[in-house]
Amino acid sequence: MSKGAAKLMELDRAVAGLVKPGMSIALGCALEGFIPFAAAHEVIRQGTRGLGLIGPISNLCFDQLIGAGLVEHIEAAWVGNVSTGSGYAFRRAAEAGKLTLVEHSNFSLYLALEAGARGLPMAVSRSPLGSSLAAENPHITPFTCPHSGEKLLAIKAIRPDVCILHVQQADPEGNCRAWGALGVSLAAAQAARQVLLTCEEVVPPSLIRSDPDRTLLPGFKVAAVCEVPFGAHPSSVQGYYGYDHAFHMDYAKATRDPGGVRAWLDEWVNGPADHRAYLAKLGPQRRRGLMLTHSAPAPMVEYGW
Repeated sequence: MSKGAAKLMELDRAVAGLVKPGMSIALGCALEGFIPFAAAHEVIRQGTRGLGLIGPISNLCFDQLIGAGLVEHIEAAWVGNVSTGSGYAFRRAAEAGKLTLVEHSNFSLYLALEAGARGLPMAVSRSPLGSSLAAENPHITPFTCPHSGEKLLAIKAIRPDVCILHVQQADPEGNCRAWGALGVSLAAAQAARQVLLTCEEVVPPSLIRSDPDRTLLPGFKVAAVCEVPFGAHPSSVQGYYGYDHAFHMDYAKATRDPGGVRAWLDEWVNGPADHRAYLAKLGPQRRRGLMLTHSAPAPMVEYGW
């Protein structure tokens, strides 16, 4: 078996092999798009507990994992439902003291991940001076610069155990490419000890090599590759499908009380045996309604000399 073939696997096997109880997981790193919902749903099916979640605008993905009772710690800038506001499972757990919360801004979270990616113990920033984050976040420490005398902040580096990313394309060896708004995806993947990659389609290595500037990660950084079409639904993937706002609205209505969360998870996550069954439940008509409706290709680039 080739090295590339060994990385290419079914999602359930990848999650079982890489996501263990008590681990810290970075996901939802591209803000509102590319959220690896299919992978998060598989974590829920496998019941992996004691997790720490790391991410910027985490959306429903965090809320669902919290509602399943799998999360103990969160390091994030915002948790909720981008279409309606509150994530009810998160709110109930936070108000009940069931979660340890470390609050960041999007930028301070990025800096912490970037420091982790560089192998540094901390990042240095003026942001978020003047806000309550500097006082409330135990990982942000004011200090006086020995060179300028300025008041600055030391932001503790973050190194997730696993980063789960969803991208447009990857080859069997884990070389992947992505385009669009990617948020902190690169810093999170570089900081993480392991990367689990889901993609819309697996493509030949020659296609990745044909446009090297679009390569997000080299294969040596990726532990597992899973071909998962519509793997980011109900979020969006540039060039493939758009945002399913109606799904977010339905989730909000269904999860206003704790029993509703469990019923929703039983219907949409634990009920379907896998992501293929989830897509079958979603239905082809709904998927077609979200797919690309107009083309806007980038100009061709000549790399020869």
